[in-house]
Amino acid sequence: MKDELPVIRRRRPGQWVLTLVVLILASALIRSLITNPRFDWGTVGAWLFSRTVLKGLLATLELTAAAMAIGLVLGIALALMRLSDNTVARAVSWAYIWLFRGTPLLVQLLFWGFISALYPTLSLHLPLLPAIGNVPANAVITTFAAALLGLGLNEAAYLAEIIRAGIVSVDEGQSEAAEALGLSRARTLRRIILPQAMRVIIPPVGNETISMLKTTSLVSVLAYAELLYSVQIVYARTYQTIPLLIVASIWYLAVTTLLNIGQHHLERHFAKGSRR
Repeated sequence: MKDELPVIRRRRPGQWVLTLVVLILASALIRSLITNPRFDWGTVGAWLFSRTVLKGLLATLELTAAAMAIGLVLGIALALMRLSDNTVARAVSWAYIWLFRGTPLLVQLLFWGFISALYPTLSLHLPLLPAIGNVPANAVITTFAAALLGLGLNEAAYLAEIIRAGIVSVDEGQSEAAEALGLSRARTLRRIILPQAMRVIIPPVGNETISMLKTTSLVSVLAYAELLYSVQIVYARTYQTIPLLIVASIWYLAVTTLLNIGQHHLERHFAKGSRR
């Protein structure tokens, strides 16, 4: 054993320099947060759990969940249409994705918000039958409905491509083996393809959910009282802009942290049996 050479650890001067720089910057940031009176932490604490802010937070969570549900259901349908042998279904799916991904979400939200300028009344016209309905558009497309349609329909276009990519990532041999065993196409998709595709689909869908939570702030242009619009109403009255924006940021960070934890557990669940 006398012939063994001593193990010398590799020196990493770059890592020490980077650590020093990070510590200096972090200490400067913490000192600024503590000593700068303009952050007004007392006002932040006073409004953090106020009824107005919590009501806006609840509206944000409801809007995020509903928009993602619409996006997932419609996204699955659009993805299956893109993979269909039916030319018309493929063309319709492609046109939908092209339209909703090709225009800004803010513009789409404004269109839904001003839908009554295009269609003052809504009615259903069927061939050889009298018109059904004829109700004012603003009575049907409320502010919440406009926000939900704008977010949900836009999200469906992105989720459709994510789901399609997940399905395509599964080896074709899996489908051929299922077909050889006599499984129907729907059963093959449900029992063979989708469970494997979920490993690819879950991470980006989790990212889209987190992104949706923050994107709901755009519906403030429709005067829908979600979290950001709620704090905007408050600071327009009290002129405490920065503290109220910090309140909104704290809640966004708290919820996105919880969503990240949920995404991590979902990924672990669907990665069972995987080597990576």
